[in-house]
Amino acid sequence: MDLFVYGTLMSHALMAAVAGPGRLTATQAQLEEYARLPVRDAVVPFIIATSGAVCRGVVWHDLTDQQVNRLDLYESAFGYQRKEMRVTQGGEIVPVSCYMPPKAVVAGPGDWALQTWEPAHLAPAVLAAQDLFSHRPLPEPGALRRMWPMIDARAWAKHRASAGPAQIRHAAAPDDMRIVASRPPQGSFFRLQSVDVTHRRFDGTRSHLLVREAFLGVDAAIVLPYDPLRDRVVLVEQFRMGPLMRHDPNPWMLEPVAGIVDARETPQDAAHREAQEEAGLTLRHLEPVSAFYASPGASTDFMYGYVGLCDIPQTSPYSGGLASEAEDLRLHPITLDRALALMDSGEIATGPLVLLLNWLARHRTRLRAMS
Repeated sequence: MDLFVYGTLMSHALMAAVAGPGRLTATQAQLEEYARLPVRDAVVPFIIATSGAVCRGVVWHDLTDQQVNRLDLYESAFGYQRKEMRVTQGGEIVPVSCYMPPKAVVAGPGDWALQTWEPAHLAPAVLAAQDLFSHRPLPEPGALRRMWPMIDARAWAKHRASAGPAQIRHAAAPDDMRIVASRPPQGSFFRLQSVDVTHRRFDGTRSHLLVREAFLGVDAAIVLPYDPLRDRVVLVEQFRMGPLMRHDPNPWMLEPVAGIVDARETPQDAAHREAQEEAGLTLRHLEPVSAFYASPGASTDFMYGYVGLCDIPQTSPYSGGLASEAEDLRLHPITLDRALALMDSGEIATGPLVLLLNWLARHRTRLRAMS
């Protein structure tokens, strides 16, 4: 099959990740009477019939049935469906297939260009495609649409990862760790993957083959709302599966405001958004606390921690969270001293909140002087 593409799949790297094994040969082509426009609130384009317009793209030639099936599945995540079209290629009009957008798509402002999209978005797009096609079996289109936000978020988490300082710890070189083999990950929302790995030992030798499992999570923003004038914080109470599965008789936990850092979202933007969604609070300033792995022995979860300065006039507990996300939250506005006492008593038993409270206790005087 010959496929005309006009958006992100013009990139050879992404096309290779999506189409999978097989030869990829492309030629320039154009689709008459169609315009390419950006999708509103997205980073991908769509095409729409427009008199006198010309959409330039490429044709990928002689795709195999397996490649077409993978492409169909990938495009289904965004609601695009394949349709037979005719394009101009080398002065001739030729039949091709083309992915057409869903009817509900709405155009955004400006233009869309591959050379503008690639620098910021190509690498995580390739990682997302690799994540998708690591599933065994591959998901059905309906399931994929539900899974895609987490696939996208995991890809951006990997893209955000950086080495960080190494003043006393080992400064890793690329060959210091090797994943020798991996098994298909399990799970749809969160994932668990088993790998065979070796790594450099401190004495300079190499470890024997280690079989390890890792929980593949995402990046999250955590924020402790703090009113420096009233010396008051807000804690979030909610039911949690982790304690339940550990057989904790009381799986209602006290936590900071927290949420996933979505694809193409900064951790700071996520902190502001979650404070509004979970607690109904508008933060006027974010104090960075720490960025850290929650449990590096077996999890990729990475957290960006903040104290968020805001007004907290409430004194009584109130409800929060989004009904659309099945959130059942109780918010507790309390003094910082009482929160510290709850931490000391063990009623606060979540690591991220312990970290934020200890940081705030050390910086309380400075933050109150700023207000």
